[in-house]
Amino acid sequence: MNVQFFYISLSIYIFSTLFYLLYFAFNRYLFERIGFISLFSALVTHFISLLLRYFEGGYTPITNIYESLSFFALCIGAFFIFVRHTYGVHILGSFIVPAISFILAISAFLDHDIRPIPPYLKSYYLPIHAAFSFIGNGIFFTSFIVSLLYLIVENYIKKKKIPFFAMRLPSLELLDRINVRCISIGFPFLTLGIISGSVWASLAWGSYWSWDPKEVWSLITWLIYAIVIHRRLIVGWKGRKTAFMMIIGFFSILITFIGVNYFMGGKHSYL
Repeated sequence: MNVQFFYISLSIYIFSTLFYLLYFAFNRYLFERIGFISLFSALVTHFISLLLRYFEGGYTPITNIYESLSFFALCIGAFFIFVRHTYGVHILGSFIVPAISFILAISAFLDHDIRPIPPYLKSYYLPIHAAFSFIGNGIFFTSFIVSLLYLIVENYIKKKKIPFFAMRLPSLELLDRINVRCISIGFPFLTLGIISGSVWASLAWGSYWSWDPKEVWSLITWLIYAIVIHRRLIVGWKGRKTAFMMIIGFFSILITFIGVNYFMGGKHSYL
């Protein structure tokens, strides 16, 4: 049943994507409204699919690549709703919602079967550690998109040749403010994810830190975002430098999530 709800949510996400792209092309409020209502409906259906999988499998469904991508996409969508409500940046949905649909389309081709999980995953630390980590990742994905848009808008302003679509993007000041909000919320989640993972590792493997590849790259990612916070507070970094670092930080997240699991191995390669 959970898979059926997953495909229903994917269909609604794609429907929402269509209207957000129409909104981007024609700037009609009705298109954005339909896209947003569809997105909200997709998120509810998506959450139900994860809830059903939890009851059907008997574990928190964030243990393999299919489940992880699914939960990651849910976190992105939920945070976009927060950003949209807080800053009124409706146009951001024209970039976020297609990304969600793309992530879920990839996961649709992966193995959906529910299988027994390793003994060390049968812990109440699994939902704590995974939720903190993926919520933080979802927030930083938003900052990644925002940073790309910042650099695009800045580039057109410098050239003094602003195409029509760039004129509808948020101002540089607003994009920078959203980036600050992303890191102020995402960094604590990332930190809590690392701390809870260390406690869990101590219980499962007898050591808080073993320099496993995923632990190393998690630390690198944490340091990148810590540098951004430090440089903004101490040196006064704004705009372009922050955007570049947020992009680098998200690439580090990709290495942590995908690169380690598929190419580096280690204790966390069960995904």
